[in-house]
Amino acid sequence: MNLYWLEQTEADVPAENDWLSAVETQRLEGLRFPKRRGDWRLGRWTAKRAVAAYLNLAADPTALAAIEIRPAPSGAPEVFLADGPAAIAISLSHSAGTAVCAVTPFPAAVGCDLEVIEPRSDGFFDDYFTAEEQAMVARMSAADRPWLFTLLWSAKESALKALRVGLRADTRSVRVNLVDTESPAGDSDGHLADPAFIGRAANFNSWFSLRVDSNDGKVFRGWWQRAGNLVRTVVADPPPASPIRLELTPGMIAR
Repeated sequence: MNLYWLEQTEADVPAENDWLSAVETQRLEGLRFPKRRGDWRLGRWTAKRAVAAYLNLAADPTALAAIEIRPAPSGAPEVFLADGPAAIAISLSHSAGTAVCAVTPFPAAVGCDLEVIEPRSDGFFDDYFTAEEQAMVARMSAADRPWLFTLLWSAKESALKALRVGLRADTRSVRVNLVDTESPAGDSDGHLADPAFIGRAANFNSWFSLRVDSNDGKVFRGWWQRAGNLVRTVVADPPPASPIRLELTPGMIAR
């Protein structure tokens, strides 16, 4: 299955709000705090641009206003066009002034996450990670632990979004494994990655495989990438091929 993604920053978002629908404008006006408003606008802008590029729609304000991103009862974002629900699934994440949107055909389950690499306390690690994940981090050098910790956390968030439960669920109910292959996530289970492979992979700015198993037996295949101080992850079911970056230029998308 093909999976597409788009990243945007606060600098990409127009100052005007004419690209929002009437309902979205009303929602924005109800947000009191500037940071919350900024994050919300960035997420909506990124999602609308991604949907327009994926569906080969126009990207002028009027056309973008006709693309509405609504929260499902679970809180997950859903796409509506003028004639009703769109036959696509999306996931959104934002961090430190950057947002990412993943797009797949409906009815795939998809989740994506974007995280800034930063150290965490030992207590946080003990509370939210499985024993196997803690052991994986312990095998890494002290210099590599903060970004690997961030990667595992991000993969958990992606999987919990795909399950449409988010952080309402226990993060230990999903278990992350990194796989030592660059082949499509559904082609092979590969082998669990060792510290040397993980350390090398973090320096290539490429996508590498992962899988996440949930306690209820659900398995998600996906991908991770480190770029500077950011970690990106995405998971889906059916298993996705390596993520394809959406181009914000005219032209058809090969699916």
